[in-house]
Amino acid sequence: MTDYKKTIADAIEKVTDIDSQVLEDYIEIPPDRTLGDYSFPCFKLARELKKAPQMIAQEIKDNIEVDNSIIEKIEIVGGYLNLYINKKDLVNTVLREIHKKKEDYGKQTIGNGQTIVIDYSSPNIAKPFHIGHLRSTVIGGALYNIYKFLGYKTIGINHIGDYGTQFAKLIEGYKRWGNEYDIKNNPIDELTKIYVRINELCKEDESVLEECRNNFKKLEDGDEYCTKLWNEFRSLSLKEFEKVYDLLGSKFDSFNGEAFYSDKMREVIEKLDASGKLVESEGAKVIKLDEQNMAPCLIIKSNGSTTYATRDLAAILYRARTYDYTKAIYVTSYEQSLHFKQVFEVAKLLGLDSKYTDNLIHVPFGMIHLKTGKMSTREGNVVKLEDLLNEAISRSKEIIENKNPELENKDDVARKVGVGAVIFNDLANNRIKDEIFDWNQILNFNGETGPYIQYMYVRTKSILEKAPLPQIEEIDTEKLLDNESIQVMQKLYEFEQILRDAADKNEPSILSRYLIDLSSCFSAFYNEHHIIGEEVSIQNARLCLIYACNIVLKTGARITRDKHARKNVINVAI
Repeated sequence: MTDYKKTIADAIEKVTDIDSQVLEDYIEIPPDRTLGDYSFPCFKLARELKKAPQMIAQEIKDNIEVDNSIIEKIEIVGGYLNLYINKKDLVNTVLREIHKKKEDYGKQTIGNGQTIVIDYSSPNIAKPFHIGHLRSTVIGGALYNIYKFLGYKTIGINHIGDYGTQFAKLIEGYKRWGNEYDIKNNPIDELTKIYVRINELCKEDESVLEECRNNFKKLEDGDEYCTKLWNEFRSLSLKEFEKVYDLLGSKFDSFNGEAFYSDKMREVIEKLDASGKLVESEGAKVIKLDEQNMAPCLIIKSNGSTTYATRDLAAILYRARTYDYTKAIYVTSYEQSLHFKQVFEVAKLLGLDSKYTDNLIHVPFGMIHLKTGKMSTREGNVVKLEDLLNEAISRSKEIIENKNPELENKDDVARKVGVGAVIFNDLANNRIKDEIFDWNQILNFNGETGPYIQYMYVRTKSILEKAPLPQIEEIDTEKLLDNESIQVMQKLYEFEQILRDAADKNEPSILSRYLIDLSSCFSAFYNEHHIIGEEVSIQNARLCLIYACNIVLKTGARITRDKHARKNVINVAI
């Protein structure tokens, strides 16, 4: 496939003697495509060439050598060099590549031989899997797929929160009131009630909180009773979590949570102690980070128990040795930004090669708040994710009953559409933005939504079922040079770069917004042009365009879902 940016950069390099890779990074796509398909900002070279941007633009235009069959026009606007690609070459390039590669279109090899570890989802056991966990689960799953599509070996880790003082509180609450609750038949809700109740008691009585802390120390020391309860809580919780993961289509390569590292923290403490940086502070042990303008990182509490940070450091050691990762990505809320800055800084004291510690990446996302404020399991005010997904399915089924009452497998279609709507709503927003939970917004099926993309995909599929797809060699590309067709082609061509941009910025919304834009371009094309029944050469050309849209919509939508999502998730109609 013609690489237009590289072609342009190589040609400018011959005029300016500046490395083409540097030049390629400068090349932009104008927001208004009437200003060109690509734009080169010449002010980027002003200092190095010691000339005014407009003068640089003029010299490049006068001396550049490009094939007219690839670049058909060059214009200067201010200090910008605007380049227009040959539309016939664009159509040929895109259609031939998609028809050749099919669902592998956009797949790349830039990650070959490299491993990406992605830590995401990570709910706490014995607590509800609430809507706050949705963001980590779907953002992490989308990043997993994006990196995999770029050729990386990807490892998805669900670092379950199954250790710490919160479980010691739960153990204490169970000791006191366990026989009052139906744990066996309704584990998460009942354990949550115990957790809320014990937290209230801890607020009222400091001695109860101290007893909870002692419970955790007992758990770390292998106390039989505490360990038995912990195992029971964990097992019941994972069974409940699986129901939600099954609805979302989420799978993981590892469920090694915090407890997995309980026997691996001694080595961390020994290495930090050997570094001379582990110091005592008010009976606890910390790593001071004054030089980094951060608060100390707590490693061992005053009662001798370990911390979340200690376990994260043990996980870094384990993952470096086990996976030899190129990047280790942590997908959590921005509330944990300081925690990860501290942990990543302390990790430099573990004796690992810098290739591991320099490539620890926190990918933060904004919070989902209720209209009444922040969600809190302690306070008992959360919206369970399972409830949200079931409501989405219910609303989808209602729409199907109204619009397509004869449709077979209504329940299956409603599940796919409803869950897809919830996932896409989350991924279509910039991940760092906070969101106020609103049933109507999250379950909006109109406008720029997951169901809109599903609908456009189904429309392409329906058209393709009405006529045989011609051979690409038989296509007259002159029939696809109208504005609507070219806008679709431009979007299809961008797919590879979109995937790279999404990975570079760890931002799945780049791909989600692209799918909305592609759907919109296809809709404009479909509304302006007849397909079936047109002159054969026109019909065949437009069928090839529709096939190309079908492939990219399907591939892109699958990438936004988790890696083991059902293959036919968007083969639905509403």
